[in-house]
Amino acid sequence: MQRHILGIAIALAVAISGAAQAETVNVKYRGAVDLSPFQCESVSRSSLVTRVCYDRKEQYMVIGLQGTYYHYCEIDAGTVASLRGAESMGRFFNANIKGNFDCRTHRVPAYR
Repeated sequence: MQRHILGIAIALAVAISGAAQAETVNVKYRGAVDLSPFQCESVSRSSLVTRVCYDRKEQYMVIGLQGTYYHYCEIDAGTVASLRGAESMGRFFNANIKGNFDCRTHRVPAYR
């Protein structure tokens, strides 16, 4: 009986922790995007960039800019790594990402 109760408690804890990790954000020009396939990093050192989420497999980035999420398609991992490591993330974003990797002209991944 105690093993059964312990098993239920463990299953419940796993279910609760999994639900707590699930997150969906509203991306401008796209709508809701589930962030579970992404590696996300919150940013506190930039006045422009607040969060960077990247799905390496799909080469797809969701980025928080002053409270609004935008997306960039077919963006390579090196560019995202350079953004994350840039001395000024805002300057790097404006010079290297903004206006490039446009999801209107690049492949947009389909998430279920």
